[in-house]
Amino acid sequence: MNISDTQYQAYADAFSERVCAVVESAAQLSAFSARLVAANLTADRIVTTRDLAGLPILSKDDLLELQRTTPPFGGMLAPDAYVSRIFQSPGPLYEPQLSGVDPWRWAPALRAAGFNETDTVLNCFSYHLSPAGAMFDEGSRAIGARVVPGGIGSADLQARAISDLPITAYTGLPSYLKALIDTFKSLGLERERWTIERAVVTAEPLPDSLRAELNAYVTEVKMAYGSAETGLLGYEDEPGAGLVIPEDVLIEICDLSSGEPVVRGEGQIVVTLFRPEYPLIRFGTGDISAWIDGGDGRPRLAGILGRVGQAVKVRGMFLHPAQANRAVHSAPGVSGFRMVIGRVEHRDSLRCEIVIEPSSQSQAVVADVTSRIRQELRFSCEVEAVEALPAGSDTIVDERDWS
Repeated sequence: MNISDTQYQAYADAFSERVCAVVESAAQLSAFSARLVAANLTADRIVTTRDLAGLPILSKDDLLELQRTTPPFGGMLAPDAYVSRIFQSPGPLYEPQLSGVDPWRWAPALRAAGFNETDTVLNCFSYHLSPAGAMFDEGSRAIGARVVPGGIGSADLQARAISDLPITAYTGLPSYLKALIDTFKSLGLERERWTIERAVVTAEPLPDSLRAELNAYVTEVKMAYGSAETGLLGYEDEPGAGLVIPEDVLIEICDLSSGEPVVRGEGQIVVTLFRPEYPLIRFGTGDISAWIDGGDGRPRLAGILGRVGQAVKVRGMFLHPAQANRAVHSAPGVSGFRMVIGRVEHRDSLRCEIVIEPSSQSQAVVADVTSRIRQELRFSCEVEAVEALPAGSDTIVDERDWS
């Protein structure tokens, strides 16, 4: 059910004081000061949440360009900010981990799924360069839980750890939880030694068919939503009731053309965070959603309904056509290519079809492209030499069926 104008305005107006404060502090930083000048605005003209609409949305491409011109954080980090870790996401885009407990604010999503201080959490997000592993590690420890830093891969070892240890909770991709269940069964481990009772999953869709398969082994499976730049942005408290919005982040759903906030219909999720050390103001996530009434009087997100632009999420990470072009098309001996995404038994597959120049050695080119995709895009990928590509084919072809 749609929300009313009154509901949305009450939600947005509650942030006005915090908006005014974060804009005032952000205006001291070069990146935000330049955004104000470009929009013909001054900080003292933004005194309510509604006034933010005059500020153009900051896209991920904008963020990349800021970091290229003013490394490493684009002039967005306050001089006195303490950064405990620096992460690198595809782009490359560098993200600071700020000080404090649970800096990405994932604890509410974990609590909504029943996580507590008695849990031992198997965290199956990557700890390598990207921030997802650290995000859920910090969130789990913030509620007093113990963490097994599993990462992605080594499913046999992780399945045996589930059998040997009192692991009661899981964080990671829903497809990887399914793979762990399958591995646990294939190893012949005793069903009663499977002790995971609850899970928070994110970074890819959770269709009803997959949720049902997971529920056969895991009683509580809850979906959450966030990004590397923003941390937690929404989470389930009940399946099918939309995503609860955290209380410490302002979310707008904005028209895809004008950037103006909308109350009804689909639009881009645009985020404002209130940390003066690294103020992120009107950041466009690139994800599309809509407002719904969750029944508690507060707006909720309808889920993730699509993407702005051409980037596609595969195995929890974004694959960008421009980045794929840089990695593959520059390889000697490649005259054309496309990336084909499929899905088999609830797991993403990725295949790169390449057309090889007649004068090149096919085996050597395939090996080179495989290495480039692994090193530059961070994907394991089947590389296949083909005679020709389909006419008019896109750089990225998504053939996944989410039913």
